[in-house]
Amino acid sequence: MFLIIKRLWQVNWAEQGQYRANLLMYLMYWLVSPIIYLAVWTSIANQKGSVNGFTANDFITYYMVLLICDQVTSNIVIHTFGYKIQDGSLSGELIRPIHPMLTNGLVNNIAFKALTIMGLTPIWIILYFLFKPDFSSVTMTGILLAIPAMIMAFFIGYLLSASITALAFWTTRIYSVHEFYFALILLFSGQFVPLTLMPPVIQNIAQYLPFQLLIYYPIQLILGRLSTEQIIQGYVMSFIWLGVASYYLVGLAQRCETLFRRGSVANAKYKITPHFLK
Repeated sequence: MFLIIKRLWQVNWAEQGQYRANLLMYLMYWLVSPIIYLAVWTSIANQKGSVNGFTANDFITYYMVLLICDQVTSNIVIHTFGYKIQDGSLSGELIRPIHPMLTNGLVNNIAFKALTIMGLTPIWIILYFLFKPDFSSVTMTGILLAIPAMIMAFFIGYLLSASITALAFWTTRIYSVHEFYFALILLFSGQFVPLTLMPPVIQNIAQYLPFQLLIYYPIQLILGRLSTEQIIQGYVMSFIWLGVASYYLVGLAQRCETLFRRGSVANAKYKITPHFLK
């Protein structure tokens, strides 16, 4: 299995390197919104002194860390996998002895992420010198706590997004469904505005949803703004949602096996089954 993953990494790394323009477009897509939010909220805080206790430096440090967390925890599985189901090109991957989403699709996302982080680094450094944030609250303990939290957040986000993408077996409007899912992330993850500035009802709901685990929770860990109880609660919720997302994707995989067997006369006649489902 290690050799398979190694080969998939080599192929996907080379493939991502060939699509530099596409990589740049995705990077700009991820950077534009947070930078705009940073500029807007910083201007408001500078004029008013603070916004509900948030100073200009608080907004700067929040969105500077958000740029990193968003790159680490985000995924593009809807864009790399959805069309394969719709146009039938997925059939070539189903005959391989590996799960298409949990091997090739996952490695493709990680390769893409590695390249975008490399592209983000010089931009982040430029923003650092432009806004001059004060990261005095950041400690090595907070960073070490945030690393496993971000890794789990990536897998939670990937599995949930992959599960939604798999709905393309049943509907042609999968991109619309995923846009609704993305709107929920925007609202409950703290990407648009820190959750502490949202209405209390939104904050209470966000505590039990996976979206705040993707961005807000690791940001607060890095900035050292969580109590021990909140840190434990966040990790517990991460493990719960990781289990839920895994269970849901496995259930969809079983349904996809049923569709595969019923989908064509050839399958019924020759009893062809995808190798990864055997």
